[in-house]
Amino acid sequence: MTFRLLLSLLLAHVALAADRITICGWDEIYQIDPAAEKPVKLWSWRAKDRPEIPEALKGTFNTTDECKPLEGGKQLLVCSSGGGCALLEMPSGKPLWWARVTNAHSIEALPKGLIAVASSTGATGDRVVLFDSKVPEKELSSIPLHSGHGVVWDEARRCLWALGYQELLACTLVFEPSLALEVKAKYKVPDKGGHDLRAIPGSPDLVLSSHSHVWRFDREKKAFRPDPDLKDRVKTKCVDVHPENGRVIVTQAKGENWWTDFVELRNPAGRIELPGERIYKARWFPAE
Repeated sequence: MTFRLLLSLLLAHVALAADRITICGWDEIYQIDPAAEKPVKLWSWRAKDRPEIPEALKGTFNTTDECKPLEGGKQLLVCSSGGGCALLEMPSGKPLWWARVTNAHSIEALPKGLIAVASSTGATGDRVVLFDSKVPEKELSSIPLHSGHGVVWDEARRCLWALGYQELLACTLVFEPSLALEVKAKYKVPDKGGHDLRAIPGSPDLVLSSHSHVWRFDREKKAFRPDPDLKDRVKTKCVDVHPENGRVIVTQAKGENWWTDFVELRNPAGRIELPGERIYKARWFPAE
C-alpha cells in the first residue's frame, strides 16, 4: 500500500468519525460537517419517508424543533411543533417509538426508558408529558407548565428541569403508587418567553434563552445570571455546547421569522450558510 493511498484512507476515516451538526426546522432533519467548505447533507430523515410512522402522524413532523442525540449517537430524539415526536435508531433512521403531543417543543430521555416531552400552548398543551419508549402513542402522565419549551434530565441530581414561559421547574420521578413527575421547586425566569434549555457540560450551569436574553442558571446556587457571551441576544432559538471542546452552536431567528438560514459557531467563531433552509435548532452529534 502506497503512502498516498494510506493517507487518503486515513483522511477518509477521520472525516467519517468527525463530529457532525444535526439540524431541524422544517420537515427534514439532516446532518452536516461543520468543517466542510461547502456543507452538504450527509444524513437526512423525513417522517413521510418512513413506513413505520402511522400515516395519520406523518404530517405532524412538518415543523421540527428538536433533534437531540442519545446513547452516544446511537439514537436521536426528535419532535415538532406540529405534534410529532419520535425516537430514531441511528444511522438507519428507523423509528423505535412515536407519539403525538400538542405543540411539542423539546424532548428528553429519562431513566427506565421513559421519555418527557415539553408541550407548548394549545388546547391540550401547556404541559410536560411522560411516555414509555417501548409503547408508542400512549401517554402515561403529565404536569402543567405554561408554554413548555425545554426539558433536560440531570442524572447527577436525579432531576428533570423543565422550562416554560417564565418558569423553570425542578421535578423528580415518582414510581409509587403510580408513575408521575413531582415538582420539587419552581424558579421565576428573569425574562418572559422561555425557549431553549440545555446543560453546560462539566458545569453546574444550565443555559436557557428567552425573548430578549440568554441566561445561565446555577443548579447548585439556584440562581440566574446573564450568559457571559450571549446575554443580550434576542430570539435565540438554540444554544448547544460541545461536551469536549466547548465550541458553541447558536441559532437566532432572522428578522420577523421563527427560523434562520445559517448556523453560528463560537469559540472559535464561524458561520455556516444554508440558503433556502428554515433552521430552528442545531445540535452537536458525536463522532462515531
